[in-house]
Amino acid sequence: MDTTLTDPLIGRLLDGRYRVESRIARGGMASVYLALDVRLERTVAVKVMHPSLAEDPQFVQRFIGEAKSVARLSHPNIVQVFDQGTDGTHVYLSMEYIPGRSLREVLRARGRLPVREALEIVIPVLAALGAAHQAGLIHRDIKPENVLIADDGRVKVVDFGLARAIHGGHLTRTGTMIGTIGYMSPEQVTTGTADARSDVYAVGIMLFELLTGRQPYAGETAMSIAYRHVHENVPAPSSVVPGIPASVDALVRSATDRDPDRRPRDATAMLVAAVEVHRGLTQGGAAHPTPPPGSVTATAVHQAEDLDPVPEREERLAETMIQPQVELLTSPGTAEPRARRGPRPAIWFIGALTLLMLAGIAFSAWWFSQGRYVKVPDLRGQNIVVARQIAQRAGFEVKIGEPRFDDKIEKDRVLDTEPGAGAEVVRGSLLTLIPSGGPETIPVPKVVNLSEADARAKIAEVGLTVGRVSKLPSETVPRGQVIRTNPEVGTRVRKGGKVNLVISAGLLMPNVTDMTREQAEQFLREKGFNVQVVEVTDDTPPGTVIAQHPAGGAEVDAGATVNLTVSKGPEHGWRWPWEIEVAPGEQPPNLVQVPDVRYKNVRDAVHELRAAGFKVHVRKLFGTDRVVAVNPGGQQPPGTKITIWH
Repeated sequence: MDTTLTDPLIGRLLDGRYRVESRIARGGMASVYLALDVRLERTVAVKVMHPSLAEDPQFVQRFIGEAKSVARLSHPNIVQVFDQGTDGTHVYLSMEYIPGRSLREVLRARGRLPVREALEIVIPVLAALGAAHQAGLIHRDIKPENVLIADDGRVKVVDFGLARAIHGGHLTRTGTMIGTIGYMSPEQVTTGTADARSDVYAVGIMLFELLTGRQPYAGETAMSIAYRHVHENVPAPSSVVPGIPASVDALVRSATDRDPDRRPRDATAMLVAAVEVHRGLTQGGAAHPTPPPGSVTATAVHQAEDLDPVPEREERLAETMIQPQVELLTSPGTAEPRARRGPRPAIWFIGALTLLMLAGIAFSAWWFSQGRYVKVPDLRGQNIVVARQIAQRAGFEVKIGEPRFDDKIEKDRVLDTEPGAGAEVVRGSLLTLIPSGGPETIPVPKVVNLSEADARAKIAEVGLTVGRVSKLPSETVPRGQVIRTNPEVGTRVRKGGKVNLVISAGLLMPNVTDMTREQAEQFLREKGFNVQVVEVTDDTPPGTVIAQHPAGGAEVDAGATVNLTVSKGPEHGWRWPWEIEVAPGEQPPNLVQVPDVRYKNVRDAVHELRAAGFKVHVRKLFGTDRVVAVNPGGQQPPGTKITIWH
């Protein structure tokens, strides 16, 4: 039928941007169109949701969120999502257009594939799913229809997140299966939940189909197929097509195990196994396995007959479906229409059949009750990111709660869960992970410029203690007040931890003894001290400071008074030794002028004095790198000790 006559979207400018040119495909939940993005002038594929889904506001909201998540995925084997939007009743996705065919079309055209080629298709599919699983996305509907083979041989996976969007909408309820029945894992059938291992199961079914040309289970109805997923093991591909290597059988068997805990934990784990199997194939293993004449066993023939697809049902059963689970509580045979049943059986046969059906119902109910509930794992102490992944793989919806302080559990590790470890809950329930905030920490309060007593009180008030107290001279902070703390103000410290204080010692009185009166007075007055001088007779050169009060190194306040005791010389006058009369036969000393090195760099001053032939003694006042005083001065004999202050 010409779709241009029946599809109102063809020829329309969707959302004022995408000119719809033709319909490419139609599925159970959406139709895909070839369109031109008139804004960027590029060809795109536009997937438009069916109206029944677009009418559900919760579906639309969840679908938009899933589309954003998928758009963030960047992987060469995932069809890129460009845009998402709505136009009236149409909810759509704009995606990368891949010229080529779906894997379903390849299977219809070619039938089963050689082992090596089948693996070379599955491996990029697993790589794409692995990237999605790492990002926390589950596909939920892996099947050949959702795998594209580009004209250049690239393999692309499409339709991430659509089934999840439906699952979150009002269209479903507890006890509803979503997906394509031929690829649906047992847990999807029984509980409606899916995780990364459900995608692994679907890939295993798809690999079986690539190797054998058909799905492992056939039936008259979707429910009869679902029943077999729950109750039967997927047969080995080699039982249908002899010659398939045992390693490939093992890969399919592992991926399709009915117990999710025995499957590879995610697509990346299965990818590693698939690559290893591919590497181990001999060249002959890549050939299309064809059984020699007469070598097919009766069992294989029987299984092949069971697996024969019914062509008129194939299209219908390949669509993504929404199906109540309750139908599985009856055996698959009871779902057949009455017109298909044979002649009325004997009464004894009806009784036996009734007993078998009752036993099957009881067994199914027991199995479902066992599979419906799951124990909360003990995740305490686990890294919060790792714990979230473990919980999601176990089938829980996961929420990260508010952190709580704890002295034993490190920050960003699980402190507790709600419900607690060991509790039995319905699979898919919400599990809240409570992360540890680590030990409680408190910021160091601002106590600078407070007295030591006030600082101690403020630190104790916030739950910290004062540790070591040290003093440091300061020209700016008054004596007895806090200069700084260690750790610094604002730094978070474990509750009850120690804070060290540095208290101002005020000014330390400089030691100016042995300095000349003139230089000592000038220096002290420049520093803000008041100077009083007392002169006394002493056997030291006149004008030399011989004592001071407060003494050098004493703690004083700015503006303090300093009493200097200055020598007037000896009672009978002072003369330098060389000024005394020289003894007969002796030569007077050779005098050298002491260089004036005041205000010069200390290192340069020392070098200059030594070059002039003098010894040098350096004394520290306030630690400046400039010389502030020199004594003695004038002319002195070579070798005289000259003291400089800085």
